[in-house]
Amino acid sequence: MTSAEIRRKFLEFFEKNGHTIVPSSSLIPDDPSVLLTTAGMQQFKLYYSELDPEKTIHPSIGKPIGKNVVSIQKCFRTSDIDEVGDESHLTFFEMLGNFSFGGYGKEDAIKFAFEFITKEMKLEISYVTVFEGLPISGVIPKDDDSKKIWKSLGVNDIREEGIKDVFWGPTGSEGPCGPTTEIYCRSTKGQDVEIWNIVFNQYYCYGSREQLLNAPESIKLKDIPLGIDTGMGFERLTMVSQNVPTIFDTDLFQPLISILRTCDVLRLKRVIADHARAIAFLISDGIRPSNKEAGYVLRRLIRRIIAYGTGVEESLFISIIKNYNLFYPELGLSVITEVFLEEKKKFSRTLEIGLKELKKLDVIDAKIAFSLYESFGLPYETIKEVVSEKAKNLKREDFDAEFKKHQEISRAGQEKKFGGHGLILDTGELKAADEKELKIVTRLHTATHMLQAALRQVLGNSVKQAGSDITVERTRFDFTFERKLTPEEIKKVEDIVNEKIKEDLPMQKIVLPKAEAEKTGALYFFKEKYPDPVNVYFVGKSLETAFSKEFCGGPHITRTGEIGKFKIVKEEAVGFGVRRIRAIVDKIS
Repeated sequence: MTSAEIRRKFLEFFEKNGHTIVPSSSLIPDDPSVLLTTAGMQQFKLYYSELDPEKTIHPSIGKPIGKNVVSIQKCFRTSDIDEVGDESHLTFFEMLGNFSFGGYGKEDAIKFAFEFITKEMKLEISYVTVFEGLPISGVIPKDDDSKKIWKSLGVNDIREEGIKDVFWGPTGSEGPCGPTTEIYCRSTKGQDVEIWNIVFNQYYCYGSREQLLNAPESIKLKDIPLGIDTGMGFERLTMVSQNVPTIFDTDLFQPLISILRTCDVLRLKRVIADHARAIAFLISDGIRPSNKEAGYVLRRLIRRIIAYGTGVEESLFISIIKNYNLFYPELGLSVITEVFLEEKKKFSRTLEIGLKELKKLDVIDAKIAFSLYESFGLPYETIKEVVSEKAKNLKREDFDAEFKKHQEISRAGQEKKFGGHGLILDTGELKAADEKELKIVTRLHTATHMLQAALRQVLGNSVKQAGSDITVERTRFDFTFERKLTPEEIKKVEDIVNEKIKEDLPMQKIVLPKAEAEKTGALYFFKEKYPDPVNVYFVGKSLETAFSKEFCGGPHITRTGEIGKFKIVKEEAVGFGVRRIRAIVDKIS
């Protein structure tokens, strides 16, 4: 059975059983607590606790989704980047899932899975797992219900496991979670592979999964109505269905592997095939190479491929689009190759010199590795892979520590460079030589908040802060956007800011727990680590109706009328996908 046939069969099976088909959401999540979309349930997260599925309009289908839905979701997990190259780990992958928000319970969820696996896919279940229970904030009981249901279906090999294995969630800083039951099938290599994980969301966890695993006694759980959340790894299901030894032997990867026939190292073939797929999907969802967040992940992937020097990247992208564009029409060859080649052009200038320097060295520690990164752009991964023996004692955590040390030195230098005038975003503090200068910088600081709000109003919510610097002379604001702004757009942004200044709106502050502050829709710079609780500054009469709201350390003016006339003096490119605006305000004595 081809991968395309499996996709179609899965959707048709659940549609026939009363589920609404919902398209995959973007790899860029709405949930600000996660970097990229990691699970099928992320776009449905709020339906388990806040949204009414029968009344709320879902943006991708233009109507309510109803109580039962099915989707095939694009996913990405950064934790697996260093593991890619073995037989199972991937960065980009797809999750097949069916979800119910009060439409049905454990019995139907398990029966649907059993019927799809054994009758539709004609596969044999090796064994299943159920939750063994855990004392926490009272007791999370053993899942005897699932055990009985599986037995009634003729499955006798039922294994009990603990919270690390069969208790899912939450995603991000908090959210729905609950016990799971997993389905295992036998691969052609004689190994039992986890195919499907059925989650019974019955609690809301006020804390992260890491906290739940490491300090469960400190976590507060609230009972919520039972919701069904399932996830089946598409690549694993395809592997078992096609009776091949690894996911890289499926028809999802073989066209890519065959293009790499001149590469003699199997592991490198797998890494390149995985990264090419991931690059294509990240770019098509609007992510661009940068030095932070998702853009940094994309840059790492692109530069790893470039460092291997295959020269067949465009052929890989053509093959990916051919294999996926019927289901993911957003994939576009021109934009993928354009972004890739632009990054390749930037990186190739220094790669050759950097690799020569790298090979001259006898032993590479974290300090030397970071120096190579800073001087030549050589990523940690490239250093480890190109001279693995020389860098055998180099650890990611040591490299990251050097990076952090460099940031602290740079921050101190930035304060010195601007004579104490600069806006230090890491702490939210403004520093100036005297009270008069502080007043000017404070006006510009508030104007910068308003500038971001106006840019998003004119250009759309894809605009996100990429950096900022404020002196007594001007504000400089960097933001994500793919093209030059038109004169009309610049004027419109400027007019919006000046209109809000003219309205003399109050600038107010509210202190909230960080998780609660995120839910208000307040913007924040993803690069920063904010305290908990956090200050939310907003321009307007209330937080709900505010023109601008952001996490910030302050200080700010008290009313927008204090800013004076706002003027954009320059708009320019900083790098690919990042623009910069310089602006001033009228001098006020």
